[in-house]
Amino acid sequence: MILPDVNLILYAYDLDSPFHPAAAAWWTKCLSSAETVGVAQVIVFAFLRLSTSSRIFANPFSVQAAIREANAWSEQPNVRVLAADQDDWQEACRLLKNAGGSGNLVTDAQLGAFALSYRGTVHTADTDFQRFPGVSWFNPITGAKGS
Repeated sequence: MILPDVNLILYAYDLDSPFHPAAAAWWTKCLSSAETVGVAQVIVFAFLRLSTSSRIFANPFSVQAAIREANAWSEQPNVRVLAADQDDWQEACRLLKNAGGSGNLVTDAQLGAFALSYRGTVHTADTDFQRFPGVSWFNPITGAKGS
């Protein structure tokens, strides 16, 4: 299972990002792949929050357009929207405590918990997942990976 981080999804939609071409190709491939893509609810809401912000995008989406995009993902046959359960909560807390992190690591810990639960790989453009031993991650822009 591929577990996308919001940074890559945002790059896929941000025409001004230097990472846009690679991220857009990656996201298109993910959505048309036979491999399951697990989009965590926290990532969907982060996309809605950030893609509609003029502080993030020079030309932000309207709320309606952002919702349409997110709905289009969930309509793909290989996409599952993932909601955290009690076990995911406990695992995310464990990852966060062990990493000694807070702030932006909170969402990363949630994705890490899903990666462990579903034996998936987080696809991300940041390096924070290196702080979570046992969590498989891959950066499709640079090709870096780890666990």
